[in-house]
Amino acid sequence: MGVSHTSNRSGQSRKWSRRGVLAVLGTVPAAVVTGCGGSADATEKTGAAASADGTAPASVKAAARKPAISVTPADGTRKAAFADPVEVTVTDGTLASVTVTGNDGSRLAGSFDHARTTWTSTANPYSGTKYTVTAAATGAAAETTTFTTRSPGATFVGYFTPEANSTSGVGMPVSLNFTHAVADRAAVEKAISVTAEPAVEVVGHWFSDTRLDFRPETYWAAGTTVTLSLRLKDVEGSNGVYGVQHKDVTFHIGREQISTVDLSTKRMTVRRDGATLASYPVSGGDADHTTWSGIMVISERFKQTRMESSTVGLGDEYDIADVPHAQRLTTSGTFVHGNYWASTSVFGSQNTSHGCVGLHDAKGADDSSVAGYEFYESSLLGDVVIVRNSGERTVDPANGLNGWNLSWARWKAGSAL
Repeated sequence: MGVSHTSNRSGQSRKWSRRGVLAVLGTVPAAVVTGCGGSADATEKTGAAASADGTAPASVKAAARKPAISVTPADGTRKAAFADPVEVTVTDGTLASVTVTGNDGSRLAGSFDHARTTWTSTANPYSGTKYTVTAAATGAAAETTTFTTRSPGATFVGYFTPEANSTSGVGMPVSLNFTHAVADRAAVEKAISVTAEPAVEVVGHWFSDTRLDFRPETYWAAGTTVTLSLRLKDVEGSNGVYGVQHKDVTFHIGREQISTVDLSTKRMTVRRDGATLASYPVSGGDADHTTWSGIMVISERFKQTRMESSTVGLGDEYDIADVPHAQRLTTSGTFVHGNYWASTSVFGSQNTSHGCVGLHDAKGADDSSVAGYEFYESSLLGDVVIVRNSGERTVDPANGLNGWNLSWARWKAGSAL
């Protein structure tokens, strides 16, 4: 490049001519000569220096990317699972809002993670429902997707006692009978609650895989309002079998009436709100057909009904088409009822029945002067009837609505929770 020099192999120092030095300096690029002048100014004006290949740097690319929202289940899914929550996520941004509404009018609540990049529903979607998801990232327009959950292949319901808006006696438990055997008792019991006003602890007890009852430690207080809340929809009671009920049911407790039948004296004493209301002569089960003892609850009431011995395993011993004022105490067939076919002298002096508690009555069930009529008119479903000195063992708590025969400890032990 026009540079003249001598080798230093002989130890002589390198010498440069003035012309050579100038020639070398003449080859230096303008950018080097100008130092930090024009190039720095150009960078400041454009806001960022270009990369070596002429493309924008990573910081510029990131600023240009738009938030991308993803929804699970995906848009257009027709048979989405209903056992998992809905999830909305965003990349390259944060979530400003998310709403999930069903075509049944329901709305799924949910929460954001700390970074607001993920929203998760706090409950699962319902089965057989179309959902619309509307989600917006900060600084961007909202986006909408839809999906439809599948319907369960098999379902179960719980038939409950007492009826909605009814008034019952202080002994009435809340009893549910399921249409399909329940394998996951804890999941089903957790989805059911019974609350009272005034408040009292209410606990469930499984009598079988199809029956769950609820009661407090002692009888309900007179005037209590009881609410049964069913949240069984889409709860898997057994493999592939799901509940369908989502409702609240309220019923009321009336006055307190407790009747005590003493079959040694053959009398029934009726007490209402702590005071004696009436005392009636009765006839209980004879020596071959003793009446169950224990605490029993009136579960059905009939002004007149047919009673046939073959239905309770007693062959053809009796068939009475018009038994008056019959009130059921056990599923197995124990009633307290009117009796018009026995002599009046039997009541209060002899136990002659096939296990029921009988009161003097009149054929046709319309004579208001007889004991059977009076007791029937004074009674409610859920009233307590206690039988003593019958000569028979205590009734099975599952035989009717008779769980009061279990101690509170034994009752609570039957809960799955």
